[in-house]
Amino acid sequence: MCCQGLEEQHIAMPNQTTMPQVLWMLASDFKFMGRLEEALEAAGESVALMRDVVLDQPSTPSPDLALSLNNLSIYLSDLGHREEALEAVQECVGLCRDLARDRPNSFNPDLALSLNNLSIYLSDLGHREEALEAVRESVALYGDLARDRPNTFNPDLASSLNTFSNCLSDLGHREEALEAVRECAALYHDLAQDRPSAFNPHLANSLNTLSNSHSNLGHREEALEAVRECVALCRDLARDRPNSFNPDFALSLNNLSIYLSDLGHREEALEAVRESVALRRDLARDRPNAFNPDLASSLNTFSNCLSDLGHREEALEAVRECGALYRDLAHDRPNAFNPDLC
Repeated sequence: MCCQGLEEQHIAMPNQTTMPQVLWMLASDFKFMGRLEEALEAAGESVALMRDVVLDQPSTPSPDLALSLNNLSIYLSDLGHREEALEAVQECVGLCRDLARDRPNSFNPDLALSLNNLSIYLSDLGHREEALEAVRESVALYGDLARDRPNTFNPDLASSLNTFSNCLSDLGHREEALEAVRECAALYHDLAQDRPSAFNPHLANSLNTLSNSHSNLGHREEALEAVRECVALCRDLARDRPNSFNPDFALSLNNLSIYLSDLGHREEALEAVRESVALRRDLARDRPNAFNPDLASSLNTFSNCLSDLGHREEALEAVRECGALYRDLAHDRPNAFNPDLC
C-alpha cells in the first residue's frame, strides 16, 4: 500500500529558516495536497541547495542533506521513478550510517528509518534478499529504541515490522511473516485507539499485510476478516482524502475480492474487484509509471472473477489488457515483472 511504511523525516526549524528548509516544508505541503509533481520539484531543488551547502564542508556528514534525500526518494517513488528513488535513499543510508557511527543516540532513528525505506525500494525492484537484510537491521534498531522510549518509537517499530513481514513473505518465510505483522497490527491498534487520524492509515496497511499472511498459510476466514476491516478503514480515509488514499483503497478492494473468491463468495468478489479496477484505471491514467502495475494486478483478479461466473468474453478481454501491461512492464524491469507475465 502507499502508506506501507515510507515515512518523511522532519527537523525542528531554527529561528532563521534557510531556503532549502523552506523548499523542504513546501514539498511536504504539496504531497499532503496530492500535488506530487510539484512536491518532487520542490524536494529536488531542496536537495540541490543542500548539496551546495555541503560542498563548503565536504568532510562533515550533513543531517539535513540525508533527510532531504530520504524525502526526495519518497516523492520519486510516488511518481513511479523507482530506480531514482533507490539511488536517493542509498545515499541517505550512507550518510545516516556515518552520522550514527559517531552519535548513535542522535542518529540511530534516522538510520533505522532510511533502512526501512531502502528495504521497500529494493523489494519493489525485485532485490528481495537485500531488502530483507536492510529491514532486519531497521527492526533491530527500532526495537532497541522502543524498549527505552515506547511512546516515541512504537510507531516506527510498527512500520518496520510491517515491511519486515512483507519481505519475509516474499522469500517464503510465512510463519515468521505472520508473527511480525501480528506484532505490527497490535501496536497500530493501540496507537489508533488514542490517535485515529494519525494511525488509522497505518492500521489499515498492517491489516492488509496481516490478511496476506493469513492467506499464505491457508487461514482463509482470518484473511477475510482482516481485509474487511482494512477496506472499511480505507473507504473512510479515501472519502476524506481521495488523492492520498485511493491507491490504498483500491489495493484493499483487490485483496478483498481474492479472499471472497477463495471462500466461494463470487458475486461479492466481482463487485469488489470491479471497484478496484475503476479506481486504478483512473490512477493509472494520470500516473501510468506509478499505477500500471497495480492496474494489471486488479485486471488479473477481475478476469479470474469473471471467469468463475461464466463471463468468458469479458474475462478474456480483461486478461488481454493485463498481459499487455505486464509485457510492457517486464520489458523495462524484467526482474520485477517477468514472474507476473508468466
